[in-house]
Amino acid sequence: QVQLVESGGGWVQSGGSLRLSCAASGFTFSTYSMYWYRQAPGKERELVAAIISAGNNTNYADSVKGRFTISRDNAKNTVYLQMSSLKPEDTAVYSCRAVWVGGVRYDYWGQGTQVTVSS
Repeated sequence: QVQLVESGGGWVQSGGSLRLSCAASGFTFSTYSMYWYRQAPGKERELVAAIISAGNNTNYADSVKGRFTISRDNAKNTVYLQMSSLKPEDTAVYSCRAVWVGGVRYDYWGQGTQVTVSS
């Protein structure tokens, strides 16, 4: 069965760091592009970071550039989001997403993990 399980969320003070992990199973992880999204209360869900299947092309929201790093380990079927210099406005539920497009599009989501940054 297809499964994406996020972990690593929690509470941290402003300026601190966290590393989120998303463990995948049930599909060919190495062929999927991976994404991290976040959604804060009362806000629209936004794309935070993206990485292609080969792992040599990444993209970031302007709000996190220079602070967050997305990476993947295809041998471990895991995508990571390293978050540094955290700010209260980073507080949100963070979710990972896997997308593959061939003759048909496949799109899977994890359950999300809460990140809370205090001031």
